[in-house]
Amino acid sequence: MGKLASILDSVDSFVWGPVMLILLVGTGIFLTFRVNFLTWRNLGYALKSTLSKEARTTKRGSGDVSPFACLTTALAATIGTGNIVGVATAMVLGGPGALVWMWVSAAFGLTSKFTECMLAVKYREVNENGEMSGGPMYTMKHAFKNKSIGSALGWLFAFFGVIASFGIGNMTQANSISSALNSTFSVPSWVTGLVITVLAGIILIGGIKSISRVSSVVVPVMAVFYVIAGVIVIILNIGNLPAGLAQIFSMAFSAHSVAGGVAGTITVSMMQSLRWGVARGVFSNEAGMGSAAITAAAATTDHHVRQGYINMTGTFFDTIVVCTITGLAIAASGVLTAYGESAELTGSALTIAAFSSVLGKWGGYLVCIGITLFAFSTIIGWEYHGEKAFEYLVKNPKYCIVYRVVFALAAYVGSTTTLSIVWSFSDIANALMAFPNLICMLALSNEVRKDVLEFQKVIKKEKAEKEMELAKSTEAA
Repeated sequence: MGKLASILDSVDSFVWGPVMLILLVGTGIFLTFRVNFLTWRNLGYALKSTLSKEARTTKRGSGDVSPFACLTTALAATIGTGNIVGVATAMVLGGPGALVWMWVSAAFGLTSKFTECMLAVKYREVNENGEMSGGPMYTMKHAFKNKSIGSALGWLFAFFGVIASFGIGNMTQANSISSALNSTFSVPSWVTGLVITVLAGIILIGGIKSISRVSSVVVPVMAVFYVIAGVIVIILNIGNLPAGLAQIFSMAFSAHSVAGGVAGTITVSMMQSLRWGVARGVFSNEAGMGSAAITAAAATTDHHVRQGYINMTGTFFDTIVVCTITGLAIAASGVLTAYGESAELTGSALTIAAFSSVLGKWGGYLVCIGITLFAFSTIIGWEYHGEKAFEYLVKNPKYCIVYRVVFALAAYVGSTTTLSIVWSFSDIANALMAFPNLICMLALSNEVRKDVLEFQKVIKKEKAEKEMELAKSTEAA
């Protein structure tokens, strides 16, 4: 067993190593240039579309749930422990400068998320239950001229997606909730496991409509709740913020030794900052992984590019907003005084120390509640990803009820057991999902460019119509 664990750790380090990170970020960079930076230039349009009343309705086009519900379900899966624990880990192992590289990876990740989601909507299909089924596996199946290659890549993506859903999307999250509640409030692991299993079972049994209803409420509330708490920590530590920001930017590009506070002088190079910032950024927002595209396919929309823009904002909210709040709270609090192996605090303990610097014991409670809500939302969001991947493999949606039951029960196992081998195996599967998806996006980049440029005419027309309406209303007044 020890030998197997060692082998899995080695494979895990390799698949999440420099090659994978270069492929993920490199694909985002290539696609951003390919679409003439329109994903950046239209970010304001995308945010307005996402927050509009129309995004909460199902009046425009066909689909299962509203565009906003679709986004929040995808966000439920991505806003997780990575936003609290992952940011802290990146800033310890890569230095405060890792936060800058999280931003850089998110900037190009916007286009990756946009691309995989718009393609998923374009190539989705209706299953025998009348529900939308889509995602990278369906895109590969329908869009590739060589059907054998498309089917093979689609099968691999779905297979690794099912494995990842039980590990990264379920058991690791349940374990995080169990550990947080046990250490903070002394709640027994079996009690936490039972509650998570029952709650998840009740929500999941209703399928995407039930999941999206819960996500539409829980995700915005928990995100706002955490952001407000984080902003309070930053404001009350505002005197330390300039020094913290200076440290973040200087260490992001530093190739020299830096002062490690109480730990003396250690080396935190630009490469370390880059590696950990990109790795944790990608892990948090999942841009390029293809998971969010599965949920995007359920959206009610009249145009696949429109939904691509809406889903793209998920990366903005996840990394540019939530991860930034965590990073700035840590930087402003002054609790990060040593990096690498010399660090006394890491992970959730570091974030708790940052929040406790001004909120006392309530800071620890807030972070614990944040981890619990974020991780639970990840469980229900990832269930839909895994279910659709499972449906693709078995070719029959009737068997999905079995998947839902097993998935809910797996949360109990995750809460009450530490299975390091399962963690490593699912982490590998999560990385391996990305390879077929990246190949798909690169292969279809010409088609993506064509569709984006074509939809730009629609955006211009809509803007012109709104300007005319505004002019008329101003004249009438």
